[in-house]
Amino acid sequence: MRSFISAAALLLLTGVSSMALAQDAQPMADGAQSASFADDVWTYAEPETARVSHVDLDLVADFENKRVYGTAVLDIVAEPGAQSVVLDDKGLRIDLVTDMDGTPLPISVGEQDEMLGAPLRIRLNGNSKIKISYASAPGAEALQWLPKEATAGGEKPYLFSQGQPINNRSWIPTQDSPGIRQTWEARITVPQGLVAVMSGDKLTPDGVPTADGRVSYRFKMDNAVPPYLIALAVGDLAFKPLGPNSGVYTEVAMLDAAADEFQDVEKMIAAAEDLYGPYRWGRYDMLVLPPSFPYGGMENPTLTFLTPTIITGDRSNTDVVAHELAHSWSGNLVTNATWSDSWLNEGFTTYFENRIMEAVYGKDRAALYADLDYGTMLSDIAAAGGMDAPATRLHGDPGETAGQLDYFKGSTFLRTIEKAVGRDRFDAYLRGYFDRFAFQPQTTAGFLTDLRAHLIKGDAALERELKLDQWAYQPGLPDNAVHIQSATLAQVDRELAAFNAGGPVSAVDTQGWSTQQWMRFLRGIPREQSAARLQELDEGLNLSGNGNAYVRSAWYEIAIANRYDPAVPSLKQYLTTVGRMLLIRPLYQGLAAQGSWGRPIATDAFAQAKSGYHPMTAAMTERILAEPTN
Repeated sequence: MRSFISAAALLLLTGVSSMALAQDAQPMADGAQSASFADDVWTYAEPETARVSHVDLDLVADFENKRVYGTAVLDIVAEPGAQSVVLDDKGLRIDLVTDMDGTPLPISVGEQDEMLGAPLRIRLNGNSKIKISYASAPGAEALQWLPKEATAGGEKPYLFSQGQPINNRSWIPTQDSPGIRQTWEARITVPQGLVAVMSGDKLTPDGVPTADGRVSYRFKMDNAVPPYLIALAVGDLAFKPLGPNSGVYTEVAMLDAAADEFQDVEKMIAAAEDLYGPYRWGRYDMLVLPPSFPYGGMENPTLTFLTPTIITGDRSNTDVVAHELAHSWSGNLVTNATWSDSWLNEGFTTYFENRIMEAVYGKDRAALYADLDYGTMLSDIAAAGGMDAPATRLHGDPGETAGQLDYFKGSTFLRTIEKAVGRDRFDAYLRGYFDRFAFQPQTTAGFLTDLRAHLIKGDAALERELKLDQWAYQPGLPDNAVHIQSATLAQVDRELAAFNAGGPVSAVDTQGWSTQQWMRFLRGIPREQSAARLQELDEGLNLSGNGNAYVRSAWYEIAIANRYDPAVPSLKQYLTTVGRMLLIRPLYQGLAAQGSWGRPIATDAFAQAKSGYHPMTAAMTERILAEPTN
């Protein structure tokens, strides 16, 4: 996922103990995952006793009542003598659980936890397959139900899911842990005129009419995946192919712009395969969602979900596409066993993303992204409390890592290894790593063990140079960190220095600037500015009216810090039309910090925007506004 802002920032978990490290996962004789599981404190499952290996869904998307309902048939792999299987359940209405002959099975639902939901324990009575009849709650955290007015077409409603990290338990009764990989299939029935898509092979491209006037679609995923990667969307969708194995879905109004923005995706796929081996998921399609989608992208297999905010007309944000594609190896193929190890997904993917961008667009553009990431990493470390802050560790309590350090400290770690051993040698190692652990979960300890066995190979000097344990387990930034510097951003820095020294806005040459150049400039402007200087910035660079969502967010951060009233109307309009958390989170935080000036603006904007926000975005904003002003 791009711009995940870490699970900690979203879930605000407190008081959870550290996870135990598991042994390296090894394939079982039947091709399923190992019976050794990392200790995941974000699930109630007991996979060592009984685990879900396959999910078969038959669901109806009920737009009127904002729920999905139907059945889930689960295949269970149980140890001899196992009495029950434990699932994760967050707000599900369980109507009946039976064996495949229809005989009811006893169930119990444990105490509800605000974040984790509740354990659903089902008596097996010797069965290896069970059937659950159920419905999701109208407020299920994984599902956003958009009225037709909130869509680009304005004529039909829209539904989409967001499962990562632990939200799919709100619409699928299963073991919602990344280390418990499962195959799945689904039949989804929707109102006539709507199209369903999922993160698996589409078995019925045109849908099948039902007797009651609806239409059903069937999907299948034969590769065992972590359950957070089961994804669904339903809407007035159109499709445009981009190549033999890729294409884009979205509403008709956005289709041509999206297809043009993502024209290089086949080149990206080829570059990725050249680096680290074959793409193992069949198709690579993309779905551009409405603006309320809370992230930059989500790497659902066969169907990446993307925010429309990356469509800026200059392809300067296709790094998000490269990032989600790279997850097809790091994250989807080899998955963090628990959310304590999320850097194994995001750090690897950010490193891989940069290599794809270099292969497709050249070293200068790749250096631009890497340099920006390094700066964000330093900012996140400072915001976490400095180099000694526990939240700057890569491996710690689940969701603890601050900001985007999973992404940027993780990728800097891998780039540092690359420099030490040479690119060719490191590429060969990574290709072998993805092969050795394909379709398996992985831990930080398992990665370091594999690195030592297959790359370091007993070289004591190299072991000392790499400082592996310091990178993985200690706070701060080791002194061998590699910083790639961009000549393009160096020129922006010169423009910025002249402006900060008092030079006029008219002297700043922004012709042809990419999103990243704009961000470097705006983030480098001191927060304290006069009203006259802010007016010069806004009018001279057309910041409040800029069509680039990234640029406007960065500008509003400055305007909010100075209580600049002329920016408020466009700011409120922005907050009611953009739902990507990366872009609006700092704006609500800034407004809340401005007390009597900012809080009324934030409260009013949120009141207008809440119904169009994803449940996670709404919950995030409510937490921000509930915090006392310092």
